[in-house]
Amino acid sequence: MSKSLRTVVPASRRGIIAALTAAALVGSLAACSPTSATPEPSEVAVVDGGEIVIGAEQEPDCADWIATCGGSIWGTYIMQIPTLPGVFQTRQVDDEWVPVPSDLVTAEPEVEVADDGTQTITYSINPDAVWSDGEPITSADFEYTALQIRDGDDIFDKTGYDRIASIDATDPATAVVTLSSPYAGWRTLFSVYGIMPAHLLEGQDRNALMADGYDFSGGPWKIDEWTRGTSVTLVPNENYWGEKPHLDKVTFLFLPDTTAAFQALKSGQVSALYPSPQLDALNQIEAGLPGIQSQVDARSGNLEAIWLNNSAAPFDSVAVRQAFAYSIDRDAIVSRLFGSLGIDEAQQSFNSPMVAPFAADDFSQYSLDLDKVDELMEGDGWSKNSDGVWAKGGETATFSIKTLAGNKRRDLTVQVLQSQLADAGFEMTIDQVTPADLFGTIAPQGDFQAGIWALVDTFPDPTLSSTFSSVNIPSEANGFSGINFYRTDIPGLNDLLAQVDSEVDPDARIAASHEADTLIAENVPSLPLDAVPNVLLWSDTVGGPLQINPVEGPFWNLAEWGLAG
Repeated sequence: MSKSLRTVVPASRRGIIAALTAAALVGSLAACSPTSATPEPSEVAVVDGGEIVIGAEQEPDCADWIATCGGSIWGTYIMQIPTLPGVFQTRQVDDEWVPVPSDLVTAEPEVEVADDGTQTITYSINPDAVWSDGEPITSADFEYTALQIRDGDDIFDKTGYDRIASIDATDPATAVVTLSSPYAGWRTLFSVYGIMPAHLLEGQDRNALMADGYDFSGGPWKIDEWTRGTSVTLVPNENYWGEKPHLDKVTFLFLPDTTAAFQALKSGQVSALYPSPQLDALNQIEAGLPGIQSQVDARSGNLEAIWLNNSAAPFDSVAVRQAFAYSIDRDAIVSRLFGSLGIDEAQQSFNSPMVAPFAADDFSQYSLDLDKVDELMEGDGWSKNSDGVWAKGGETATFSIKTLAGNKRRDLTVQVLQSQLADAGFEMTIDQVTPADLFGTIAPQGDFQAGIWALVDTFPDPTLSSTFSSVNIPSEANGFSGINFYRTDIPGLNDLLAQVDSEVDPDARIAASHEADTLIAENVPSLPLDAVPNVLLWSDTVGGPLQINPVEGPFWNLAEWGLAG
């Protein structure tokens, strides 16, 4: 499924994260490429006790992780992963980040596909697993979580859960889930969202209880306090059955302004950052930050794109969307942004580098070609008016692009886009909005023409169905559930994406994914730009096995962090 919009992923929960695209760094990255090896963890001995403050780029809108308001990837990083247990975790095995069973279960779940096409998954729950109030984690928690997602309104992404036919929770130690059809991404179930405590939430208004934070936990940390607009504080969960945190407290200080964040790091106000690659930040990194360590991972699940509303003019025409793609020199934009880091080629698929085998390169056909723009637009009945802007039936090819306020790198991106598109006959205006407005109302309700943000894969398994399948178009009828904000409805695509979700044979699954990529590129429902590398910066005062997890973020092993001994 995806997030980011977690600032919105199925096999990876594709989160939209407008603000994430966590970043790029240092001179050393100039030698890296998106396929470079994962950097080794930095291990420094730590002492028990003490507290640290970490800078967070984005404040989540809410802490109800299955709701559309819970789409911020930063919410996932700083609250969900530390507090809600999941069946699978993403861990490094032989230099690859892959899903492995967590200690919530006693072993890899058992999976069987019956002759009638149903798929049964049996989860054996660790008898030591308990919630922070001491109550055991049971099959009732699996059942509650699954049905809240499958049957609820305003759900971020139901992919996979919508196949659940039944759940047998009669044995508290065993959950048996039956799917109506095979689901290749079954490991995402109870992993991307985690599970929630039925004994505390059953029969209650889940969203009201969780939206502003919650005091229960099934992870190593508990949410101690969320001061809106300022910070989130975590403290250890004294009843956690696994390894207890070394630190007494961790505070995530909201610092959306990159310049202020770097100043806070240099002054010692915060001890770590996971920054977006803003231009001023890159300049500071290149100039050197005394007493600051860094790590970069160019293998990323962060995919930034220009998102087009396929149901709104002028992008309700395939020809216009194709002409739009030929109007832009994407390589030049990427080089302008990340050339100093050795990254100068555009992304050619909506499958991120985290699931590279499933990605084709069909978008490579779209490079700057103004003759092709003219051919496509004129063939679709457009002609240029006296201002050099395409016009048709009294309308012009004028549109607004939504972007997040205060993001200087995106500001530069849209300025370059504006100039390139003007040369091609498109008139683009820029509308800066907040993440809460963009992902809370504007995108779900389709109240936009174009936008620029990133999707973040939150599980190492491919699927674009959450993003582009028409069944995931949010609407009033489905309670505005789903993250196909782009209103994409391409004939034949749903079946191919469903095959990617269902096909258990790896080769056939890859073939279906490549075929889907081809169809997506032909119709240009949106336009991929770049996959943004990740960077973690931390003070010498912080120790532990610090390492970026490209799926779960930099704080995935926060319990192992501490003050350097």
